[in-house]
Amino acid sequence: MSILAQLLVNGLIAGGNYALAAIGYTMVYSILRFVNFAHGAVCMMGAYLVFVLAMTGLKINLIIAFVLGMFLTALLGVSIEKVAYKPLRQAPKLATLTTAIAISFILEAGVMIVWGADIKTYQLPVVKGWQLGPAFITPVQLVIIASSIIFMLFLYFLLTRTRLGKAIRAVADGLELAEIIGIDTDRIISAVFAIGSALAAASGTLIGLDTNLHPTMGFIITIKAFAAVILGGLGNLYGAIIGGFIIGLVENIGVWYLLGGDARWKDSIAYGILILALLFRPGGIFGSKEGARVL
Repeated sequence: MSILAQLLVNGLIAGGNYALAAIGYTMVYSILRFVNFAHGAVCMMGAYLVFVLAMTGLKINLIIAFVLGMFLTALLGVSIEKVAYKPLRQAPKLATLTTAIAISFILEAGVMIVWGADIKTYQLPVVKGWQLGPAFITPVQLVIIASSIIFMLFLYFLLTRTRLGKAIRAVADGLELAEIIGIDTDRIISAVFAIGSALAAASGTLIGLDTNLHPTMGFIITIKAFAAVILGGLGNLYGAIIGGFIIGLVENIGVWYLLGGDARWKDSIAYGILILALLFRPGGIFGSKEGARVL
């Protein structure tokens, strides 16, 4: 029972991170109807920016570095949209998809050139964990869970209680109709990329705090976040969040009970869920088959 409780805690921690990454995917898809496969690399880039600000010569306070890293990553996301995606809005979806993959490779290669390919770890003080019933949780893990919940609540408030959120939902319902009624769709698209990229930086940093950083981590985040989006339903924000938590829980429980605790096979569970979802429920839990047509 104690093992299962610990796996559930670990699954919630991982699921919160995957959900944050999946939000950016689904927000972009809901408006532009293409899957931004560069999103995982943006997560990785955000994590590295926070690491450089907090753990290298600058030695900025980690909380300040975290916020600043989210801001810089938001600027990166908007720049990518303006330079790479905006000129291709009328092009076939395959062109945009190929461009997204190319951007992912460029960001990964850039990190390797600037900071090297070796694994990097946040140098945090070692603090004794707390026991919550049969499970243990560290202060860092508690911060990760709390941060994920805070960001999701903030996003809910933004989308439901602000003019910007209402405009985003209007554009998601129909880009051309939103333009007709006077909404500046270019500004809204930029805002979506800024919000999604900022949350991507938060996700990458929280994953780095719990594990470590490496230039190829973006690919793993891409697969898990994309699996969460497919499972929840393309274009459905709440489905992406639920899908992220499902991926986190299933991979932690599955690696113990199905794979004998061999963590080397942990990532394969996300692949398996993605394949099963595409085979048996391509529209996702809250989506439709039409929503699964990404190309």
